[in-house]
Amino acid sequence: MFTDRAKIYVCSGSGGDGVVSFRREKYVPRGGPDGGDGGRGGSVYIAGTYGLNTLVCFRYRPRYLAPDGKPGAKQRKTGASGENLVVLCPVGTQAYRLPENVLAADLDEDGKRVLIARGGRGGKGNVHFATATRQAPRIATPGGAGEGFELQLELKLIADVGLAGMPNAGKSSILARLTNARPEIAAYPFTTLEPHLGVVELDRERAFVLADIPGLIAGASRGVGLGHDFLRHIERTRLVAVVVDAAGTEGRDPVEDFAVVLGELNAHSPELAAKVALVIGNKIDLPGATVHVHRMREATGLPVLPLSAVSGVGCDDLISLLARELVARGLWTVGLPASDEEPFDPLA
Repeated sequence: MFTDRAKIYVCSGSGGDGVVSFRREKYVPRGGPDGGDGGRGGSVYIAGTYGLNTLVCFRYRPRYLAPDGKPGAKQRKTGASGENLVVLCPVGTQAYRLPENVLAADLDEDGKRVLIARGGRGGKGNVHFATATRQAPRIATPGGAGEGFELQLELKLIADVGLAGMPNAGKSSILARLTNARPEIAAYPFTTLEPHLGVVELDRERAFVLADIPGLIAGASRGVGLGHDFLRHIERTRLVAVVVDAAGTEGRDPVEDFAVVLGELNAHSPELAAKVALVIGNKIDLPGATVHVHRMREATGLPVLPLSAVSGVGCDDLISLLARELVARGLWTVGLPASDEEPFDPLA
């Protein structure tokens, strides 16, 4: 089950109390105060990890409480501090503190750890309150209280390439062809209701993450068709490839489909629309696709790659094009081997 929103309660531990104590040893006159300090309460951290890819675990455990510090003891002994609590979240999770709804952490890297709730300080024992005129203080301070509040967790997938397009354009088929991901594929719109990730391996040292974003329709930037839920998952991609049904099998015009998708991306975020690097004309093996590909090349001003996710035509060239775009955007420090060959065009 893919879950991209969750609300949890976190609370750091309270500090242990300081104690009032006096030395009472045989042959030691006037021992004086020796009450120790309380230990600090445990703090709460959240950390990003690639070991998780959904927030579903927080449905079954919504409360995270760090342990309290222990009280001090005689002979100036400090109480044990509470152990810090680390809450693991998928990379790409943003945590908002409620009710202020302020961004408290953005876990955009694996292993990134952010302090969310600081543990309470330990109380002072009476040894700290002894003076020349008050040699037997019976004063100690309590430990500080921990912080407790709710966090709203929102997961935004972090992928290198996002596939955007109208429903039933073939995004899931392309993901399944290029990677080992196995999203549901069927001949009806909105088969994909949650994002899917796959890894495209170039060699043993280089790979990139490809995301299949559920279909966008007109009005998606205003929330139509769960548009907000879908669009935010593509915000962090390095580049976007728009997939269109080049054959128009749903009775739609591929050029108009591209205009709708680009318009919704721009309405959601102009920075997101600027990441559109190419157009994938899928279903090139069906009648009528050739004419629409030429029209899209004239209308979009972007590279248009004809492709068939069913037969595999153009898939290798798609991987090559995406890899070179990612090199240009700084994904790898070492570029791909230079090549003067143009991508294979089955329409040429």
